[in-house]
Amino acid sequence: MRDPYEVLGVSKGANEAAIKSAFRKLAKKFHPDANKNDPKSAAQFSELNSAYEILGDEKKRKAFDSGEIDAEGKPRFQGFEGANPGGGMGDGGFETFSWGPGGAQRGGRAGGFRGSFSGGGIDDILKDMLGGMAGGRRRAGPAFEEASVGQDINAALTILLEDAVLGASKRLRLPTGKEVDVKIPAGISEGQQIRLKGQGLSGPTGVSGDAMITVSIAKHPLFERDGANLRIDLPVTLYEAVLGGKVRVPTLDGAVELAIPANTTSGRTFRLKGKGAPSKAGTGDLLATVRIALPEGGDSELDELMRKWRDSKPYDPRKD
Repeated sequence: MRDPYEVLGVSKGANEAAIKSAFRKLAKKFHPDANKNDPKSAAQFSELNSAYEILGDEKKRKAFDSGEIDAEGKPRFQGFEGANPGGGMGDGGFETFSWGPGGAQRGGRAGGFRGSFSGGGIDDILKDMLGGMAGGRRRAGPAFEEASVGQDINAALTILLEDAVLGASKRLRLPTGKEVDVKIPAGISEGQQIRLKGQGLSGPTGVSGDAMITVSIAKHPLFERDGANLRIDLPVTLYEAVLGGKVRVPTLDGAVELAIPANTTSGRTFRLKGKGAPSKAGTGDLLATVRIALPEGGDSELDELMRKWRDSKPYDPRKD
């Protein structure tokens, strides 16, 4: 491996911040996720990581500068602190990693330098680089291994109430620019997520993350969701409420007729079975609440009738 200072493009007198900044800049440039068509990027990224393994840790950097370890972090001679008498690796060694077909792989141990980076770990730097668009799917081990298995991405999708209740298929453009068809299951609720397997960012191993789609349901002009049930205000005329009659009630899959009994009071709710949303407990109902609507602009005959009614047949609906 080349000299880690040369790999990161910094001088031997560079401070901790300069080393970290150089690694961040080059890691963005050579990260395999950003260079899917360049087979050399994985090797370059691995070399960057190995260089930062040494220069990003104060103890390892001092050991390299003093000639105690080489560019791969291995002891240059036997008897180095932490090494076994036979030249083997001691239990107190630090681990190196390489980027290969299997992702991030553990390498050999070098004595005496286990510990976290004083300038911030590679894990933290990669998380900062990826930002809110993608997060590690799973952690396979220390350092940057979580970046080797692909990244999940997040997206939002707003659908109509009809789509949420009846199910649908919607076209969505992901943050990656790719367009996908999202199957909306019947009965989905506000805030639920749909996972699209393998539609996230791909990792160096070829294993892609998933796309996590968070669903929002647009407000409907007529219906409100109440768990598996739907609610609707049903306007009726004064004479329909008094005399009774059949009225048409809209549902999400077509209008139906509802028989309104005579002397129906405003606020009375009727249940239309099976006209709600699917759920694990079964399909919900449509709850239609009667609202008596008077004619617009008023009516002189109705006014006169109400005055006679008031004087001859008074009643108090608020007595209780």
